[in-house]
Amino acid sequence: MTTSSDYKVSHADEPAQDLRERFAEDGYLFLKRAVAADDCDALRTAMLDVLHPHVTWDPVQAKPLLTGQPFYETDAIWDQVYPRIQRLEAFHRFFHSPAMLRLMERIQGRRPWVYPIKMARVATPRMLGYETPPHQDAYSHHAGPTMAGIWVALHDVDASMGRVTVLPGSHKGGVRDVFQAQGVGGVQCEIYEHETHWHVSDFEKGDVLIFNSATVHRAEPNTAADKVRISVDTRFCDYGAPVFSTNLEPHHGWRIEGLDWENIYAGWKSRDEQYYWESYPNTF
Repeated sequence: MTTSSDYKVSHADEPAQDLRERFAEDGYLFLKRAVAADDCDALRTAMLDVLHPHVTWDPVQAKPLLTGQPFYETDAIWDQVYPRIQRLEAFHRFFHSPAMLRLMERIQGRRPWVYPIKMARVATPRMLGYETPPHQDAYSHHAGPTMAGIWVALHDVDASMGRVTVLPGSHKGGVRDVFQAQGVGGVQCEIYEHETHWHVSDFEKGDVLIFNSATVHRAEPNTAADKVRISVDTRFCDYGAPVFSTNLEPHHGWRIEGLDWENIYAGWKSRDEQYYWESYPNTF
């Protein structure tokens, strides 16, 4: 029988050593309101502008609402709207702010390097079975132990909206075998018989989830009537760690025609941080 309990709560201003020890033990950190609300609002508004008319903002519920047909990652509607999100300058700069880089450095204890691949998640209701199955980023990103995922809630997320949940301590067993599965990514990693207890919580705007590359995590299904969960995530490592070449490409750029860096950068106001990974010393 699968059970769950709330995430262990951490705060970004705790002593760095305490955060690192908790991260090493549990394989994740759930950091309350670690990103400023204004930063979340600005990015969410920009994303909703390009998601219109499929998703709009309900100021009464303070939630994104599905106003068109439901969709999932890689279907026709997704492929139409996702390049618009990827072209947003604010979307790519979000994880490069001084505050975000300081947070990553406190967790790693070393200079962080943010992966160029940035990912937006738009989880609509009425798409049961298409949520992300249990997996490890160490497999999907061909990453070593110093890589971590960083996920940010851009608005409050309740239990009906497809929360992210993790299997605490699962990073200690290394990289697992995988098999084909329905949902984002198309694969699921092995779950051992004794691993029945997951951690999960509702999210507030600005909450951050950081997880080890080998920590098993998954998305719950969005069972809401019309609410949409919008979040963003990327990966980071200590500077100089090996980074696999596909992480230098735009997310879904390998399958959506025209989703490349030239088109993404075309409308940017500043050239700062464009092609910043070209000088990275350790790609394979």
